[in-house]
Amino acid sequence: MPSSSRRDFLRLTGAAGGGLAVFGGLPPFAAHAAPERPDRVTLVPEAEATTLWYRTPAAESRIIQEALPLGNGRLGALIGCDPADDFLYLTDGSFWTGGRNDTPTDDGQLPYGPDDFGSFGLLAKLRVTLPDHTAGTISDYRRSLDLSNGVVSATYRHQGVPFRREAYASHPDDVVVIRLTGGGTHTGTVSLEGTHDESTSYGDRRLSFAGTLKNGLRYAASVSAVSTTGTIRADGDKLSFSGCRELLIVVCAGTDYSPDAGKDFREPATDPLAVARAKVSAAAKVPGTTLLATHVADYRRLYDRFSLDLGTSSVVQRSLDSWSRIAVRHTDASTPDPELEATYVQYGRYLTITGSRDWLPMNLQGLWIHNNNPDWYADYHTDINIQMNYWLADPAGLGENAQALARYCRSQLPVWTDVTHRLYNNPDNRFRNSTGKIAGWAIAFSTNVHGGSGWAWHPSGNAWLCNSLWRHYEYTQDPAYLETIYPVLKGAAEFWKSRLLTTTVTDPDGSSREVLVDDTAWSPEHGPDGKGNTYAQELAWELFGEFTTAARVLDRDGQLASELDGMRAKLYLPRVSPKSGWLEEWMSPDNLGETTHRHLSPLIGFYPGDRISADTSPPELIDGVRKLLTARGMDSFGWACAWRSLCWSRLKDAEKAYQLYLTVLRPSMNNGNGTSANWFDMYSQGSYTIFQIDANLGGPTAALEMILYSRPGVVELLPALPQAWSKKGSVSGIGARGGFEVDFSWRNGKATTATIRSVGGTRTELRAGGFRRQIALEPGKSVTVHIL
Repeated sequence: MPSSSRRDFLRLTGAAGGGLAVFGGLPPFAAHAAPERPDRVTLVPEAEATTLWYRTPAAESRIIQEALPLGNGRLGALIGCDPADDFLYLTDGSFWTGGRNDTPTDDGQLPYGPDDFGSFGLLAKLRVTLPDHTAGTISDYRRSLDLSNGVVSATYRHQGVPFRREAYASHPDDVVVIRLTGGGTHTGTVSLEGTHDESTSYGDRRLSFAGTLKNGLRYAASVSAVSTTGTIRADGDKLSFSGCRELLIVVCAGTDYSPDAGKDFREPATDPLAVARAKVSAAAKVPGTTLLATHVADYRRLYDRFSLDLGTSSVVQRSLDSWSRIAVRHTDASTPDPELEATYVQYGRYLTITGSRDWLPMNLQGLWIHNNNPDWYADYHTDINIQMNYWLADPAGLGENAQALARYCRSQLPVWTDVTHRLYNNPDNRFRNSTGKIAGWAIAFSTNVHGGSGWAWHPSGNAWLCNSLWRHYEYTQDPAYLETIYPVLKGAAEFWKSRLLTTTVTDPDGSSREVLVDDTAWSPEHGPDGKGNTYAQELAWELFGEFTTAARVLDRDGQLASELDGMRAKLYLPRVSPKSGWLEEWMSPDNLGETTHRHLSPLIGFYPGDRISADTSPPELIDGVRKLLTARGMDSFGWACAWRSLCWSRLKDAEKAYQLYLTVLRPSMNNGNGTSANWFDMYSQGSYTIFQIDANLGGPTAALEMILYSRPGVVELLPALPQAWSKKGSVSGIGARGGFEVDFSWRNGKATTATIRSVGGTRTELRAGGFRRQIALEPGKSVTVHIL
């Protein structure tokens, strides 16, 4: 295939811009000014905080199931909290092998291996030992993840003396902090090691290492330990400390990655080792209480935007540790545990705050990994997984965290465009555009951070990514954000304009008409290749609507918008099969795949799309949706159950939606699907399980969809409220499409009062059962409505 010259690259992608320019200089790993320091720590009191807690440390052999996650959106960590031998596994979201991956395979697809496509990996391991604090010498141990304050801690007594350790990843200071305090002194060691045979050295009271991956990515890590009492000294490749009443351990790691395709995703001016050392040194000079205050203030700025009350749990339920509570909820299916079920939503919010800030978006495992050979390379899967990762953000008051996905798409767009023009119409590619035309951009089913795609081409993937970006605009109505994503929308729309084919169909009344259909593609991830698959048709319909609306709002590309509006009207849209009674998945009355398949690809126009709606679509179409959903079943992988739950909620079947939500929460036992001890969602691979973060974010989204359903022009309260949550509850800060936030309460299954705030929207209709009220607001204003 033809290679791309620098001139060609700039010609094809110049209009797209790069990540740094578009986002006001999105920083690579670099030094930063000292953050603003609060005067004091403002913590949610322990008795009021929402926590996960455990009676034992995490076992390192089960790190992915038991260790607790920390993160600041760039750095991620898993910590075990063993007093005698603690571990912390550290990641940076940009620590990826692989590259642009633009040499096609013999069948016209793209390679998918750890060296060509690449893999997300583990950057460093930190270990903190207190040899005298063994299990036989301690009592009253308690390990917890405080979701309200964003802190992991462990408390215990050693020979009757109280001790405490706390850990968190600070976004303002860009470091991970471990702080040891208590009534006695600490004696032990700190060690740091890489995962690629690096040599750790000591200098200036720090341990550090640096390295370069085969793809040229430079990286480094550094750790320091400080105390105002006792002694700290170098001991070979470790730091030894003794007699320290309080010990502050600060670690930082990073790479020279840059979200700038023009620099081939590297920042030559960055010295990762110097930056890591500087960040560690700066933070280590700050008192531990001040570092904590800085972190908590930053974390709570996001966390406190939203609250959820689904009812009160029993004293017995509250007395259970978090793993036991998950197990009991599953085995005692008839007894709701509303506080547990609300906490799972807040845990999803915690993962969003800690996993997605002003850096790269969350991949299959978010930021949390325990080795360098994850399944599917912990990639960005574009046929549900990366999209589901961002379904929760806007409804849960975390819209700014959703913008990581938009930044990623803008930064990758130049390479995606270039590779599409050179490789997509490869005659060996069975998904090529048989029109012979090519425009815009496309991706494969998997993408990396270097502009690379891998596995098979995924022609509908661009439209589905655009749908996710568009949803954030619907929640905010922010024209500046729309300007940001406009090149992404336009490029995808141009691709589809060049791809669609004209064919003739016969309608049930015997008449014929010409329609536009997708070229050869797959309905993820089963069945044969075919033309006009429902998945593609629905996404093209959504994309053309999104682009034409964006063009109108921004007053540009009027002719293109008009052409696409006309093409949208000619798109073939799926029918109900006369054979199965289901909504067709392929352009055929026959089911050509697995009846209970995990994906709900043909229902994408129902959720997350809106073309099909229980309120406005013909009853026979809704019946076709229901029958297909019924055939898919009530059990699958976690993310698939979350998607099913969302669809049943849209059908207003509260109990089925709730049952599937509880299925996501079931305990993972014997390598089965479900929730692990640390509440990570585990994906069964038969003889083992892997962590995938999508269900941790899709499941909470399903819970919120039962409470509020919004679409442009309508905000509906309690559309699918399950009996278990009906007695009494409330939510505040829940996002609603159209540019609104809502606070409301309910009692005995009915909404009582609601406050609607405009964050950019001006008009909507509020619905609650038979209640209807037209709402008109200026941006920034609010109104309170009494429903009962």
